[in-house]
Amino acid sequence: MGDVVSSHLDEAKREIVAARSGELMAAFRRLYEQQYAVALFNNIRFVIEGGGGPQPQLLQRKVPLENKSIFSGSLFHYLEENKRWRSRFLFVPDSYSISYYDSKAVHDKGQHPKGTINCAGYKVLTSLEDYLDLLADSLPGVKAKTGSSAFLKCATQFPLILWHPYARHHYFCAVSEKDQKKWHAVLQDCIRHTNDGLPEEDKVQTPAFTDAVRLYRQAQGHYGTWEMMCGAPSQILSNLVMEKLLSELRDLICPRLKGKLHERQKSWMLISDAVYSLVQGRCLAQYEELLQRCEAARSSLEASIRTDMDQIISSKEHLSSKIRAAVVPKAEKLLKVSIQPYISSILDALMEPTSRGFSEVRELFFKELVDMSKNIINEGTKEMVAQHMDKISMLAFHPVKMQSCYEKVEQLSLEGLQQRFDVSSPSVFVQRAQILMREQMDNAVYTFEQILHQSLETQGTEELCKTVQRCQDRVLKKFDYDSSSVRKRFFREALLQIFIPYMLKQLSPSCLSELLRFQEMIFEDFSPFILVENIFEEVVLHSVTKDIMMAVKEAAVQRRHNLYRDSIVLSNSDPSLHLLGDNPSIDWAGEYGGGQEKTDGPEKEEEEEEEEEGGEGQKKRRMKQVVSMIQVEDSDLPSPETGAEVPSIRDIPEEDGQQEEEEQEVEQEEEQEVEQEVGQEEVEQEVEQEEGQQEQEVGQEEQEEQEVHSDAANPPDLSSASVSEEKRIQPEEQRKDSEPLEGETAAGVLEDKDTPSDLEGEQRFPPPPPTGAAERSSAPLPPPPHDGGEAGEEGTPTSSAAPQPPQPPQPGGDQTAAGAQ
Repeated sequence: MGDVVSSHLDEAKREIVAARSGELMAAFRRLYEQQYAVALFNNIRFVIEGGGGPQPQLLQRKVPLENKSIFSGSLFHYLEENKRWRSRFLFVPDSYSISYYDSKAVHDKGQHPKGTINCAGYKVLTSLEDYLDLLADSLPGVKAKTGSSAFLKCATQFPLILWHPYARHHYFCAVSEKDQKKWHAVLQDCIRHTNDGLPEEDKVQTPAFTDAVRLYRQAQGHYGTWEMMCGAPSQILSNLVMEKLLSELRDLICPRLKGKLHERQKSWMLISDAVYSLVQGRCLAQYEELLQRCEAARSSLEASIRTDMDQIISSKEHLSSKIRAAVVPKAEKLLKVSIQPYISSILDALMEPTSRGFSEVRELFFKELVDMSKNIINEGTKEMVAQHMDKISMLAFHPVKMQSCYEKVEQLSLEGLQQRFDVSSPSVFVQRAQILMREQMDNAVYTFEQILHQSLETQGTEELCKTVQRCQDRVLKKFDYDSSSVRKRFFREALLQIFIPYMLKQLSPSCLSELLRFQEMIFEDFSPFILVENIFEEVVLHSVTKDIMMAVKEAAVQRRHNLYRDSIVLSNSDPSLHLLGDNPSIDWAGEYGGGQEKTDGPEKEEEEEEEEEGGEGQKKRRMKQVVSMIQVEDSDLPSPETGAEVPSIRDIPEEDGQQEEEEQEVEQEEEQEVEQEVGQEEVEQEVEQEEGQQEQEVGQEEQEEQEVHSDAANPPDLSSASVSEEKRIQPEEQRKDSEPLEGETAAGVLEDKDTPSDLEGEQRFPPPPPTGAAERSSAPLPPPPHDGGEAGEEGTPTSSAAPQPPQPPQPGGDQTAAGAQ
C-alpha cells in the first residue's frame, strides 16, 4: 500500500498540500496576532477590576491523575500489513493516549510501543455496518455492487472500530460483550479527554486561538458550531486545512484509483492519512513559531496596556456606543422575530438530559458513600475506611462507573433546530456537559476526602459512621449548589453558542459597510487592543444576553430542574475548608494501609529491584490503574492474552455470492462428516453398553451362587440376620441407584459449568481426558462443538435399565460422571 500512496501522492500533489497549508497559516497568523493582543488586554483588565460569578463551594484538585493510569488490557488488533488479527496489549496512561504492545511482558519491560493513538477527532463504533456506512461516504459517487463484501471481517462478533474523517482507522475486537462494553467506555473517555485539548487555565492563548479559528471560518462562510474543533491547536488547524483540501484532492485522485470497491476505499484511506500527517507537521511547526513570536512581544504589549489602561477603556466604550446605536435596532428586530420564540424550547431540550446526568452523578457519589458506611459498621477501622477511599478517590476518572452518567446526556437532541440555527451536531454540547460532570464529581470526591481526612486526624476512630455521615452531608450540600451554578452557566453558554453565529450571519451583510467607517475612530496606539469586529460581536452578544438570562432564571424556579435561584448565594460557610485546597491528594493506602497488595517471594524481590533501578518503564508499571484489568471470560476464540494470531482473511472477492456458496457447500460437507462420525460412535457406545450389561449380569449371577454356597456352609447367626440381609440387598440397591445419580451428576455438573455467573471473570479450560479413554474407543472423536454444555447433554446415554461401563469422553461434556464410574 505504500506504493499506492507514493504513486498517487506525487510531487505535484505534495506542492498542493504545502500551498494550501501555507495559505491557511498566513491568514490564521494575522487573525491570531490580533486576537492575542485583545485577549491579553481582557485578561489584565479582568485581573485589575475583578468580577466573575459565584465562588464554587467545592475544592478543586490540582493534579488529579498523578501516578495513575486509566486502563490496560488485551484486544485483538487488525494488522493491515499482513491482513491478520493479532492480540495486542493496550495501555492508557493519564494522558489518555492509547499505546499498544505485542504483549504485557513487553510493556512491563519498559520497551517502546508498536504504536500510539491520539484519539482526538475519532469516533468509536461497535457495529461493522455503521462503519461501512461512514466509509461509503468517504468516496461519494462510488457505489458498491450488489452482494459485494467489505475488506474487513472481524475476528469476533464484538468489534471496536476507531473512525476518523482524515486519519488512519484502527480495528479491534473484544472476546465478549462485557469486555466490549468496558472497552467502549474507556475509548469514549479517551476521545472525550483528547478532544478537550485547549487548556482553560491559559486565559490568553486559548481565547486568542478559539476566536481566531472562529473568525477564519466565518470569513469562509461557515458560521455555527464545528464538530472538528477538537484536539490540540495543531490538530485543529490541520482539520481546518483538510476541510477544504480533502475535496480538492478527492477530485484529482479518486478517478485514478483502480481495483474493486474495498481496494479503492483502502487506498483512499491511506492517501488521506498520509496527507493529514503532512498537514499536521507543517501546521505544528508554523504554529510553534507563531507562539514564540507572540510571547516575545507579550512584555511590550503588557507594558502598553498597564500604562494606558484607562484611555483604552474610554476609547473602547466610546466606539461601542457608536456601534451599538447602529446595530442594536436591527439586532432587536431579528431577536424578536427569529430568536425569542425558540429560546424556551431549546432551553428545555438542553436542560432535561443535562439535569438527569448531573443527578446521576450525585446518585453515584451518594451510593459509593453509602456502601462505605455499610461496610464500616461491622469493622470500624481506619484501614477499612482507607480501603474504600482508595477506590472512591478516582471515581470521576472511572469510565465504566461514570458511563451511566454520560449516557443520560447523550440523549440530548436538537432535531428541527439544527438546520435553522446552523448547529452541525449536538455532540459539541454533549461533550462539554460530560466534561463538566466529571469535574464536579472529582471536586466532590476531593472535598470529601479532605474533610474526612481532617476529621480522622482530630477525632480518631470513634463513631466512624457518624463522621462519614456528617462529611457526606456537608459535601452533598456544596455539590448541589455548585451543580446548579455550573449547569446555569452551561445553559447560557450553549444558548449563546447557538444564537450568536446565526445573528452574526444575518446581520453582517447589512452592517459590514457601517463597520468600516468606525475603524477610523480608533487611535493608532490603541489599535492592537480595540478591534471593530470584536466590538460588533460584543454588541450582538449583549443584545441577546438579557433574554437568555431571563429564560434561565425562570427555569430555575421550576423544581424539576433542581436549580438554585440566582438570589440564593451561599457564603463561605467553611473558611477553614479552603485552606485544605492546597493540599495534595491523599495516599490512603500508604497512610493507613488500606488496599495494599501483599507480595511475597520472587515477585516482591523483583519489584524491589525495579525500584532501585528506576526508569520510566518501571514507573509506568507501578502506576496504579483507575479501572481494574479485564479478566478474559470463557470464549470459543483464543484469548488476546495468549498472543495467538487469528487466521488471516485474504482476497475477499466482490462477486455476487460465489464465495458464500462455496463456503456453504464446504460447511455442509463438514456437517455431514461430523454427523456420520457421531452416529458411528453412538452405535459403538450402544454395543459397549450391551456387552457391559451382559458382563454385569453374569458377574451378578456368580456372586449370588457364591453367597448361596457360603450360606450353606456357614449358617448365619440369628442375631446377625439383619446384617446379612443388608449385604444381599446392597448390590441390587446400588445398581438401581447408581444410574440416576450418574445421570444427575453429569447433567448437574454441565449446568453448573456452563453458567457464566459462577465463574465470571475467570478463564476456564476443558478438563483433560481420562487415561485409556482413547484406547477404549476405536472411532475417532468428533471435533468439539461451540457450546460444550449442549453437546454434553446430547451425548449422554439415556438407558437406565442397567449400570453402564466407563464411557469414552463425550464431545464438550464433563468427565465427572466417567470418573465416578
